[in-house]
Amino acid sequence: MKTERSQQLFEMSLEKIPGGVNSPVRAFRSVGRTPLFIDHGKGSRIVDVDGNEYIDYVCSWGPGILGHAHPQVIEAVKKACEKGLTYGAPTENELILADMICDALPSVEKVRLVSSGTEAVMSAIRTARGYTGRDYIIKFKGNYHGHSDGLLVKAGSAALTTAVPDSSGVPAGYTHSTLVALYNDRESVEELMKAYGEQVAAIIVEPVAANMGVVLPEPGFLEFLRAITEQYGSLLIFDEVITGFRLSYGGAQGFFGIRPDMTTMGKIVGGGMPMAAYGGKKEIMDMVSPVGPVYQAGTLSGNPIATTAGIETLKILKDHQEYYGQIAAKAEKLAEALRERGREKGIPVTVNQIGSLLCAFFTEGPVKDYDSATSSDLNAYSEYFGRMLENGIYVAPSQYEAMFVSAAHTDQDIDRTCEIMREM
Repeated sequence: MKTERSQQLFEMSLEKIPGGVNSPVRAFRSVGRTPLFIDHGKGSRIVDVDGNEYIDYVCSWGPGILGHAHPQVIEAVKKACEKGLTYGAPTENELILADMICDALPSVEKVRLVSSGTEAVMSAIRTARGYTGRDYIIKFKGNYHGHSDGLLVKAGSAALTTAVPDSSGVPAGYTHSTLVALYNDRESVEELMKAYGEQVAAIIVEPVAANMGVVLPEPGFLEFLRAITEQYGSLLIFDEVITGFRLSYGGAQGFFGIRPDMTTMGKIVGGGMPMAAYGGKKEIMDMVSPVGPVYQAGTLSGNPIATTAGIETLKILKDHQEYYGQIAAKAEKLAEALRERGREKGIPVTVNQIGSLLCAFFTEGPVKDYDSATSSDLNAYSEYFGRMLENGIYVAPSQYEAMFVSAAHTDQDIDRTCEIMREM
C-alpha cells in the first residue's frame, strides 16, 4: 500500500493547519500512523490520493448511512447549488426539513436548524437554562457533547463534584455549573440530584454512548433518567447527534420508546452536510428568540444546500425503513467475527453492538462505562487498525470511536471484512 502522496500532503498541512488536520482524531496519532488524505468516495468505498481503495466503516463518523455519493442526494444537491449557495433568508426547505424531523420524533414539536452538533448542544443547554431558570447541568463521564466551553469536561475524583475544564483555554468558571455523573450508574445521578436537584436545569445524555467507543445503556437506565428528571422538574436532553436517524428512523428515542424533553441532532439530519438541529416541546422551544428571551442565531443556519441533502436523505430512509434491520444484521455479523477472532486466538476482546453501531474493545469486559472502556489495550487496537487498513478495511483511527455500517455495504463487503478479521 503506497501512501507517498498522503504523507506529502500531511507534511505540507502541518505548516499551515494545527496538527495538520481540522479535527484531532483525523491525525491518526493514537494509532501511530500518518493520516490518509481522501480523494473521493462512492457507495461503501473511499479512495485516497494514492489510489488505494478501502471498504469504509467510518462513514464520515456516522452521517454516511446511505454510503458515499448517493445518486438521489447528489442530484438534488447539484440542482440546489445552481440556484445559489446561501441567502441568509428563509427558504421552503427549512420548513420541509423541520416538518420531517417533527414527524419522525414525536418528542420534537418545534425545531431550530443550526450548523454543527456543538452548536446544537450549546443552544439546547442555553434554552434549558432559560426555560427552567436554573443553572446546573448534569452530563456523564465519557459522553461527548461537542467542544463548547461548559461541556468540555470530565469527572473529578468523585462523581459528586463540579467538573473542571478538560481543555486549556477554558476558565474554571465556565464549568462551575456542569456536574458529572457516571454513565449507567444510577447512584451517582441520585447523589447529584439529592445535592443539586432544585438547581439542575437538565440532564444531558448520549442515549447510546458513541464517543468512548460504543457503550450501551443498561436496561432501565434511560427510563430512570426520564423518571428522576420529572421528579425534580429538570429537563432530559437526548444528544442524538450520532444516534438520530441511525438507530431507527425515530432515533434512539424511537428505538427505546422514551420521550426526552429536548433532542439534539446532527450528521444524518444534514445528509452529511454541515448542519444540525435542536428541538423539543413547544413551550420550551418558544423560549428561543425571536419569540422568547434565549438568544441564538446563525447566518448559515438552515443553509439551502444542507437542507436539500438532509431532506433527500430522510426521504430515502423513511421510504426504506427496512434498511435499519438489514444494516443491523450486517453489524451483528461483523461483531461476531471479531468475537470469534478473540476466542480462537485467546485475545481479550469485547464487542459492543447495537443497530449499525459497533466497537471492539481489547479488554476482557464487560464494557459498560468510561472506566471499563478505558481499560482497553490501546496498542492492541493500534495493531488491529493497521492490519485492517493494510487489507483495505478502513475503521476508526481511535479505540474510542464507533464503527458504522451503511446501507451501501454489500454482503460481499461484509464477508470480505469478516474474513480479514478472522485471519488477523
